[in-house]
Amino acid sequence: MNQQQPIPVAINLHKKSRRLEVEFNDGKKFEFSCEFLRVNSPSAEVKGHGPGQGTLQTGKENVAIESLEPVGNYAIKLQFDDGHDTGIYSWSYLYDMGIHQDKYWQQYLHALHEAGYQRQQH
Repeated sequence: MNQQQPIPVAINLHKKSRRLEVEFNDGKKFEFSCEFLRVNSPSAEVKGHGPGQGTLQTGKENVAIESLEPVGNYAIKLQFDDGHDTGIYSWSYLYDMGIHQDKYWQQYLHALHEAGYQRQQH
């Protein structure tokens, strides 16, 4: 199986609306809120070091991305205005998050509900 993983052809940070737009070479285009990217950071701080060790992220409704930088030819590193900057978002991770964005968002909202956390509407 020698199928190429899609790679981004355009990445645009919209600071005012706090959204990151990623367009892949297969024509798919995804738009992520900064909050979605922050609470789904692939970092050990968020995901933990093994199954079941993740930490539910709360209070990230108004988080913004301050900057992004390339990591080799395979990922980007996002710097958030809450100081979080340890997540390396690989192309395959971003693509997977785009394809399953609704599912992952609903899982996050369910986890917040289960924890008794009420999201602040902005």
